[in-house]
Amino acid sequence: MINAQDIKNGTCIRMDGDLYFCIEFLHVKPGKGNTFMRTKLKNVVDGRVLERRFNIGEKLEDVRVERRPYQYLYMDGADAIFMNQETYEQIPISKDLITGADYMKESDVVEVVSDASTETVLFAEMPVKTTLKITYTEPGIKGDTATNSLKPATVETGATVRVPLFVNEGETIEVDTRGGSYQGRVR
Repeated sequence: MINAQDIKNGTCIRMDGDLYFCIEFLHVKPGKGNTFMRTKLKNVVDGRVLERRFNIGEKLEDVRVERRPYQYLYMDGADAIFMNQETYEQIPISKDLITGADYMKESDVVEVVSDASTETVLFAEMPVKTTLKITYTEPGIKGDTATNSLKPATVETGATVRVPLFVNEGETIEVDTRGGSYQGRVR
């Protein structure tokens, strides 16, 4: 159990039977009345964000979570198989629990967040940026750098990314895994 005033970004609490991560908090001390914490909590399972107010001194059930690096090996149906880099143990994780799964290629290292008491996997996160090779896109034409037009490009994982007109097939680009946006070319 933790007090409401101990909530910080990244704190995981159990509330109404679900797990929530604190993504934003504010300690409010109004001129009149009691002090309280205004928080934004993200549901671990479905990703919904809710705002919640806690009075100072209110007891909350905290959940101890562990973050470990796991290496992606291969897909097995709807699950992705990962290997713990310390124990070499392999675990399956459902693809819908992985953020940025469309941009994940073999041997990528992801951060797996699990509940320390039950050892259940809560979710897995790709690094924010990853480099991918373009396998197919329409060829660029000389002089296509003046406008901010974008064209679709298929990358090595099979996902489609919108890239500028001057980017060609075979080039390596940097992609933001949170939304799949083009960040730049990699030399």
